[in-house]
Amino acid sequence: MYHDLGWVLPHTAAARTPKYSTMELNEKNPTPDSKYGEARKFDPTFKGPIHNRGCTDVFCCILFILAILGYFAVGILAWSQGDPRKVIYPTDSRGQFCGQAGTPLEKKPLLFYFNILKCASPLTLLEFQCPTTQLCVESCPTKHMTLLKAYLNKGEQEYYKQFCKEGVDFSKMSAPEILRDGLCPSMLMSSKPFTRRCLPALSTMKGGVVVVGNETIFDNGEGEKVNATDFLDASKKSNVVVEARQVAMRIFEDYTVSWYWILIGLVIAMVVSLIFIILLRYLAGIMIWVMIVMVILVIGYGIFHCAMEYRSLKGEPGSDVTIRDLGLQTDFSVYLQIRQTWLAFMIILSIVEVVVILLLIFLRKRVLIAIALIKEASRAVGHVMSSLFYPLLTFALLALVIAYWAITAVFLSTSNEQVYKVFNTTECDYSRNTCNPETFNTTNITAQCPDAECLFAFYGGETYYHKYLILFQFYNVFLFFWCANFVTALGQVTLAGAFASYYWAFKKPDDIPANPICSSLGRALRYHTGSLAFGSLILSLVQVIRVLLEYLDQKLKAAQNRFAKFLLSCLKCCFWCLEKFIKFLNRNAYIMVAIYGKSFCTSARDAFFLLMRNIIRVAVLDKVTDFLLFLGKLLIVGIVGICSFFFFSGRIKAVEQTAPSLNYYWVPILTVVVGSYLIAHGFFSVYAMCVDTLFLCFLEDLERNDGTAERPYFMSQNLLTILKKSNEDQAKTVD
Repeated sequence: MYHDLGWVLPHTAAARTPKYSTMELNEKNPTPDSKYGEARKFDPTFKGPIHNRGCTDVFCCILFILAILGYFAVGILAWSQGDPRKVIYPTDSRGQFCGQAGTPLEKKPLLFYFNILKCASPLTLLEFQCPTTQLCVESCPTKHMTLLKAYLNKGEQEYYKQFCKEGVDFSKMSAPEILRDGLCPSMLMSSKPFTRRCLPALSTMKGGVVVVGNETIFDNGEGEKVNATDFLDASKKSNVVVEARQVAMRIFEDYTVSWYWILIGLVIAMVVSLIFIILLRYLAGIMIWVMIVMVILVIGYGIFHCAMEYRSLKGEPGSDVTIRDLGLQTDFSVYLQIRQTWLAFMIILSIVEVVVILLLIFLRKRVLIAIALIKEASRAVGHVMSSLFYPLLTFALLALVIAYWAITAVFLSTSNEQVYKVFNTTECDYSRNTCNPETFNTTNITAQCPDAECLFAFYGGETYYHKYLILFQFYNVFLFFWCANFVTALGQVTLAGAFASYYWAFKKPDDIPANPICSSLGRALRYHTGSLAFGSLILSLVQVIRVLLEYLDQKLKAAQNRFAKFLLSCLKCCFWCLEKFIKFLNRNAYIMVAIYGKSFCTSARDAFFLLMRNIIRVAVLDKVTDFLLFLGKLLIVGIVGICSFFFFSGRIKAVEQTAPSLNYYWVPILTVVVGSYLIAHGFFSVYAMCVDTLFLCFLEDLERNDGTAERPYFMSQNLLTILKKSNEDQAKTVD
């Protein structure tokens, strides 16, 4: 069983081991002129991570510090110029915020469009603003009415006035004069507030007929008939820019009423992860097999649930509509009411189930070996228990980086100034020119263009700050990647140094240094900040290039050049592969940095050559171990995710009244699922880093030593037994 790995001893130990294939011997015994460098030599003074080390990659350390100072400068500049209210409140035609506390419009939180049909104009897409008068109102109109009808009926005038500009006097002005001056809308229609905007109360009757307040044809107040379907198109385009922002506001509302339940779900995920890790420490073999079976059962239940939902929707009205016909909907629960969604979920889960089962069948022998390595990692974690809590520091630092990036991004995106332009329905030389709403009525524009209005168009600016605002946003994204990768690298180096101290302790646990985590963290920050910054900089550059490629892909979607699309797809694929390779190389380079204290490039080269000299072991054992740990994450996420789904969707009758009322019940579910994965990943990342560190140390141990009294192995008795090896000096303490 163990021969599959080709685990044999190099050099002098080869004579005392069973005979292996030529390929295994060649792989394990590189010649001195091997293209992957020479094997490690025996060093009697080497006892683990060296303490006499110097600072590495100093130039990159200085560059990183300067970049951080520049990042703070960009943040201060953005906070001094930005206005987050632009994200929260809708803006009327004068650039005022509807519903903002402490302003005259505090009690008018909704935005009303004079003529929402104009929102179907292409100008909406070009200027990001609907070219019609927009007014802040207390409530949306609830009935269809024309200006002429209200003008002739004094009982309706007061109701109609609340949707007109201030100062309108029906007794002193005629209806044509009011329309000419754009003081009132030509008609009102039944509307509902959506994303803080008054949009037509559209609905669909049998046969697919679109109606607004049970009416299909309207008099627009100017002698023309308008179909209700015209309002449907206008409603969509009026929200083309702000829809995503306002959906985010509804999601924010869901968070405000469910945040404590989300925290409870995340605490449960943390407890489950911790229990799982503790059980893995003492019952690694049993827990791995239980984990494998449970993952298969959880995915199987997901397939069963999707099949039941798919079956229950059979014959339901509208359930046979396809996702393509439905299009993009802001109410995502609509997708759960069509059969095609559940069919897609069922197919995806079935594919995942089959892939997992096939991998387990074909890798069953390797799984047994990987379990033994996980047992050894469990012992290491048991002797360095503080390592389980180190991810909390990583989470805190990452949360700080994400929060700073998000806040800076919001302030940068809202630091533009209000730009007003001339809007009119007839030909005019001043159309689309910028204007000042305070002095517009005193200019000669109104004389030459009687129907012209000075309306808020979009947010922009002509200063140097506004011109280079896109560069500040780019810098914000780049530093976000760099800082996030640096925090991750710091955690990897710290854990690697601690677990390397465990492995190279000849008598475990007596020779393990006190507080290995603190010692390793101190070495990383004092000597290797530059190396961490260098490795994370390389990874960040690749990630930023991937972001730019995605941006170009979005811009070129409408292009018909197939060659350009093909080239872009190839580039995206290549850089995705490059990012994965750099992450793998960085991880192993950081282990070498933690052990030997060399520069990043030297450590990366040494790690790469060591892995290439043992490529069979890397391909077979290391990746199988990663796969088993990934199954553990899936199990925890699956358990917590299923429980949160039944709770927030109201499927559990006992707590149906306790569950919060939500706009989108998938918001807290998705948050709990993602949070559970991050928590499980944090705990399991300790194991993964432990396995990778022990794996590299194990490879070096085989190259450095041969089991004799002069060159005994540092590996534990458990690994010696697996390899069918032993130290001639039996004085080594059995762990």
